[in-house]
Amino acid sequence: MNQAALQVAKAKKILIVEDEGDICLLLNIILNGEQTDIDHVNSIAKAKTYLQKEQPSLIMLDNKLPDGLGIDFIEYIKQHYPAIKILMISGFGTSARDLAISNGADHFIEKPFTKQQVSQSVQALLI
Repeated sequence: MNQAALQVAKAKKILIVEDEGDICLLLNIILNGEQTDIDHVNSIAKAKTYLQKEQPSLIMLDNKLPDGLGIDFIEYIKQHYPAIKILMISGFGTSARDLAISNGADHFIEKPFTKQQVSQSVQALLI
């Protein structure tokens, strides 16, 4: 197996659930080179459809989505796909952090975030 094929085989799949295109682009740029395979959806409904076909190692989940709150979606993910790690990203501060963690999120990053916060969180969750 050649080097490129080995890297693809080792790549961890990440699903970004975020409706803001700029944030998705920024996350893609930050995670480029982290041996990850990144997919993106912009709603909870599309995330549910995606999860019926794919099993990512990590979901990066925004809270405010067009069809609901990511915080409420955490319990669904953990109930149906307990092996998937969840990194909640929200601009709603401490109250959102506490609720996300109590609902089952593995980690929380507050917007605005830094490249270092994202990279360190993703690396820690994908070990």
